[in-house]
Amino acid sequence: MLSRRQMLQSSATGFGLLALTDLLAQAETKVHPLAPKKPHFAPKAKRVIFLFMHGGPSQVDTFDYKPKLTEDDGKPLPFPKPRVVSGATGNLLASPWKFKQYGQSGATVSELFPKIATVVDDLCFIKSMHGSNSRHGGALLELHTGSDTFVRPSMGSWVNYGLGTENRDLPGFITICPSLSHGGVNNYSSAFLPAIYQGTPLGNAGVSSERAAVPFIAGTTPRDQQRREIDLLGEMDRERLATLGPDPALEGRIQSFEMAFRMQTAAPEVQDLSKETKEIKALYGLDNPATANFGRQCLMARRYAEAGVRFVQCSHSYKWDQHGDLKKDHARNALEVDQPITGLLTDLKARGLLKDTLVVWGGEFGRTPVAQGKDGRDHHPHAFTYFLAGGGVKAGTSYGSTDEYGFYAQTDKVHFHDLHATMLHLLGLDHKKLTYRHAGRDFRLTDVLGEVVTGILA
Repeated sequence: MLSRRQMLQSSATGFGLLALTDLLAQAETKVHPLAPKKPHFAPKAKRVIFLFMHGGPSQVDTFDYKPKLTEDDGKPLPFPKPRVVSGATGNLLASPWKFKQYGQSGATVSELFPKIATVVDDLCFIKSMHGSNSRHGGALLELHTGSDTFVRPSMGSWVNYGLGTENRDLPGFITICPSLSHGGVNNYSSAFLPAIYQGTPLGNAGVSSERAAVPFIAGTTPRDQQRREIDLLGEMDRERLATLGPDPALEGRIQSFEMAFRMQTAAPEVQDLSKETKEIKALYGLDNPATANFGRQCLMARRYAEAGVRFVQCSHSYKWDQHGDLKKDHARNALEVDQPITGLLTDLKARGLLKDTLVVWGGEFGRTPVAQGKDGRDHHPHAFTYFLAGGGVKAGTSYGSTDEYGFYAQTDKVHFHDLHATMLHLLGLDHKKLTYRHAGRDFRLTDVLGEVVTGILA
């Protein structure tokens, strides 16, 4: 017969085991955090591909044609420059490239982009973009996270958090060859959102896109043994959670192990470009050394988007910062991306994916219409151009405008907050309702700002 002490000891242990068993059962049956979630309303887009031109392409040399700038080349700017500028600048500098109109839309494109010029009827240009920061670090953070002063979740993480992934065997947010500078990992971090929503980097800006892959994905340990090891680790970690309480870092670690295990089946197939036809590879420019690097990024972006990844970023880093040698370096940069971007848009359209894939192109700011040195342009957050395609935007249109020199956004101005609000809207998310409680208040990608740009919606 059990003594009173033995009965209490046995009961206490039993209750503890029951509690742990119940917690483990809850963990097993709980909906996976990356499971698809219902949007707030019917979406026009299911996914985003962001083509990031790190450094700041010049709006007046690419898509914002300014005849007055050519006419007044070498003259002083006839109105005041901003009170705060990043460097010394001089007189007006005409674009060294010619512009022509293309397509039924009559969009004006510089000779820098002869390939993109052929698909302008699929594009929606925003000519009145502006930001708040003239320095690369702050501007990159503002573009990617909505804040240039505090660490905040990236836009890919917010999309991942709001919608989940369409393929639970792959991350919901992938960034290919991301920059390690100007904010680095904070540009694809989940910050205070759960770690499962952070971006998964493939390579970095310092390596060729040939090496931009999930490392060690093949593995050397037999799959059944891996499963047993992960189950044991998970059991130990969940027991710790049951004892010590919530621990976001530990929970994120459990989820990352599970994701890595599942990715071993899905990721190698997506990463393997050898099955693509010769024609598709040529479409993306993989047959040309000048275009192969970014072309490979764009082709991988299509494959990951097609496989169900919600947000994919390709980065052309860090090349567009022409304080000097504008003519030589902008020409080289444009050559490297012109064919790959056109190939991506053409391929998405042919596969029926463009209609529900939002493609976004742009940098962290533009460049001054006035000269810096002999042949350069300084950072310029006051006016620059973005273009969007697919996913519910008006094709073959141009929205907003700058002044006659392309110096200031003038009509229908669009801030990064507005771009973020519009992107979320196209994905079926109300940017004012997509919130996360942290440090005593509700946070959102657009913070307390942002308006949907209804003028570009189809």
